[in-house]
Amino acid sequence: MRTLRAMRSRIRAAKNIQQITRAMKLVSAARLRRAQDRVLAARPYAQRMDEIMRELGHAGDLPDHPLLQRREVRHVGFVIITSDRGLCGAYNMNLIRALQTAIREQNLTQEQVCLVCVGKRGYQFFAKRGYTIALYRPMPTAGAGLEDARAVTSAISELFQTEQVDRVYLVYAHFVNPVTQRPTVQQVLPIEPPVGDEDGTREFIFEPPAEELLERLLPRYLLTQVLQALLEASASEHGARMTAMSMASDNAGKMIQELTLVMNRLRQAAITKEIAEVVGGAEALKG
Repeated sequence: MRTLRAMRSRIRAAKNIQQITRAMKLVSAARLRRAQDRVLAARPYAQRMDEIMRELGHAGDLPDHPLLQRREVRHVGFVIITSDRGLCGAYNMNLIRALQTAIREQNLTQEQVCLVCVGKRGYQFFAKRGYTIALYRPMPTAGAGLEDARAVTSAISELFQTEQVDRVYLVYAHFVNPVTQRPTVQQVLPIEPPVGDEDGTREFIFEPPAEELLERLLPRYLLTQVLQALLEASASEHGARMTAMSMASDNAGKMIQELTLVMNRLRQAAITKEIAEVVGGAEALKG
């Protein structure tokens, strides 16, 4: 009987866990729909900005601008975008590994790396290991927005223009679909106009002149890249959490089935034993 009580207790615990994971899956699915709408709506604007930068690059040599300045790389900045909360599978660790791989591939020491962390998970990991962190911002549950992008853009622009870092990368998860998020390491500073096929390029006459246009366009182009990365990361996080909670719910269901089967066998064994004892007692009385 003690074993049966323990089995019933385990089944109740598994059912409670399943209820929680199902609820979290539904919440993540609702948030994912909103985040997915935002990221898909923003992509055409980001693509159009890429096209304009490509046309400017084909128009001739770009004039000098602080955000275009190339120099010997001594220090590198990374903006890593993770989540504040867990229960999203390997989402955060995949991003942390992508950053560690980028540091290793560039033969950088810890002293040469400066981080901007969006999301508590990445911040806690690298702060605990003694990395220099120039800025930390939490990842809002509803998803990062324009104010978050402006704060990050301002921080990395200042780091780059004051020569505290000589190159800056974004490390984030590119949203492919709810079950696929691709860790991405993307250089954003110095700004390098996208490369395209010159044969199909249309000829533009720029007004105002290129220098004045770049003065307005480059900060906005950088802001667009940061905002797009934040939106992609938000959708990726909710997709990863929804997938993880779906798998957890399925696993809890399988566990409940297995435990119920074991409990039924124990109950059947107990009943059989009691019947055998009754029959044995009756036979003894007859004898």
